[in-house]
Amino acid sequence: MTTLPKQFLLGRPLRTAQMGETLLPKRLALPVFCSDPLSSVAYATEETLTVFALGGAALLHLTWWVAAAIVFLLIVVVASYRQTCYAYPGGGGAYIVSSDNLGETAALTAASALLVDYVLTVAVSVVAGVDAITSAAPSLAPHTTAISLGFVILLTVMNLRGVKESGRAFAIPTYGFVIGVYVMFAFAAARMLTGHTVRAESSHWTLHTTGTFAGVGLMLLILRAFASGCTALTGVEAISNGVPAFKKPKSRNAASTLVIMGVLSLTMFIGITILAMLYHVHAADTPGQLGLPATYSVPTALAQIAKASFGNVTFLFYYVQAVTAAILILAANTAYNGFPMLSSILAQDRYLPRQLHNRGDRLVFSNGVILLALAASALIVVFNANLNSIINLYIIGVFVSFTLSQSGMVRHWGRKLADSAAGNEGRGRMRRSQVINATGAVLTGLVLVIVTISKFAHGAWIVTIAMPLLFLVMKGVRRHYRNVADELRIADDARPEPPSRNHAVVLVSTLHAPTLRALGYAQSMRPDTVEALTVAVDPAGADALREKWDSREIGIPLKVLESPYREITRPVLDYVRTLRRESPLDVVTVLIPEYVLGRWWEQILHNQSALRLKARLLFTSGVMVISVPYLLQSAQRRKARERRAAEPKKPEAVAEKA
Repeated sequence: MTTLPKQFLLGRPLRTAQMGETLLPKRLALPVFCSDPLSSVAYATEETLTVFALGGAALLHLTWWVAAAIVFLLIVVVASYRQTCYAYPGGGGAYIVSSDNLGETAALTAASALLVDYVLTVAVSVVAGVDAITSAAPSLAPHTTAISLGFVILLTVMNLRGVKESGRAFAIPTYGFVIGVYVMFAFAAARMLTGHTVRAESSHWTLHTTGTFAGVGLMLLILRAFASGCTALTGVEAISNGVPAFKKPKSRNAASTLVIMGVLSLTMFIGITILAMLYHVHAADTPGQLGLPATYSVPTALAQIAKASFGNVTFLFYYVQAVTAAILILAANTAYNGFPMLSSILAQDRYLPRQLHNRGDRLVFSNGVILLALAASALIVVFNANLNSIINLYIIGVFVSFTLSQSGMVRHWGRKLADSAAGNEGRGRMRRSQVINATGAVLTGLVLVIVTISKFAHGAWIVTIAMPLLFLVMKGVRRHYRNVADELRIADDARPEPPSRNHAVVLVSTLHAPTLRALGYAQSMRPDTVEALTVAVDPAGADALREKWDSREIGIPLKVLESPYREITRPVLDYVRTLRRESPLDVVTVLIPEYVLGRWWEQILHNQSALRLKARLLFTSGVMVISVPYLLQSAQRRKARERRAAEPKKPEAVAEKA
């Protein structure tokens, strides 16, 4: 990308010294870290209703029991992660906790689960946000995929610009969503207390069952509904990962924020579920299951509840839909921070390519941001922006990381107790924390089994394949870096060993300014021999070059290689290899003159034979390749523009007041 468009799109580069961390108070940390778990309540109840719809309206009453189990699980998970906030004030992600306490295999399993989870977070959050938009504007439903991709691009550009999760920017949609939901509860309570009979628009739609569920089949359906509703727990671990971003006392503020998030999530989830049951909300995978045309855009459960609760106060309905869409889409930004950071840590530990550890011009892990965007976009396209299809892949990675993180914390407290010289009160706190984390590990492990079994045939098998593949890739990357390090390691007494002789070969196509510069540079190296080399693709052209060469008295011999098949790369490689065979202890330095162009379209007008030749020469032992650039005017002008753009702008003079 050229410099000026890049700066226009992403902003001016930032110095490393500007990478200061902004510490957040609780009121701003809540929207920064909790937009994902708070937004999950917007679709968690709907996912449960969608599963029970397979058995018809007679099974919808089971939603109460499933919701109660999810509430209990959420309380346990929040309590478990509070312990992590205190134990890891430097950030306690599942990879770090597992690496410290459970070893490499568990750590890479957690990392692969988190990476997959982050990709799915972007896809699910964006698609759910777009569903909220199309529920308010059904005419946009046919363009769901394109709109979703547009939001992914927007989030990607924002993060490449280095626009951090500013508390104030996130506060508007997050607190707006919370307020909107509680206002909706107030309207619903007022209408029902005044004797109004409130029903959702889908209450009269007939649910067409896909089969009869009883016995084992009913139990599996209940477990599947529970697994789908557990999307309400996604993102709970974000606060424990971001403890360093809190103001002091960091751990206490993070733990308090986690409790506030838990209370808000619980009350909103419970309220939405109660209203969904009282309003007889129906949800399904396809419009046909509700007896509707295939082209009909079924509103989300939250949209139906809001519309029924507000009645004729339509502007509040659109307000709830707007803030729901906003918080769902911005919830994806949790992954835009988590994925690049985790991939950077893994790259630093040599489990992923080193490029993922590098910060871009705007001090963000740009390669990780782009990789996340590409993976999420691919998911959205493959599943045609269908939330019910994508969400079936979602939960496994979440609960794998939950289970490993809590198991690691149990081991952590066990080691602390064994090494601790604390008094009875301190050891008592550690034991309580260990019991809480053990309870969380057992419950999330049980849920992981339920989720895997109930969702495996509905698309979760993709995740069960993707995670082990990612695990093997990371092991392979680590093995590669280890092998390279072993090959590059030198003995303590090793010293530089100069070659016996250096033969300089300057490639020549015609006699022009870049050629003369390359020849002059070759002579400045003071090699043992210098010669020019050309390939006679066109015999007449080769004769003309030789004649001009001799007339100019260059002083360097010109070697002409015959090429009956008009190839350039192979004759050069054969000649260089011949020199190596004749003198195996010598070095051959190949100098390639290249003129540099300033405009991208100019590159298309010139062949790329130099690039192909360099790529082949690099694999030839004992051969050094040197590019000798010659900047044409367009390149010089571009360089001047870049230099002016990089210069700091002078502050404008401030006029003195009269």
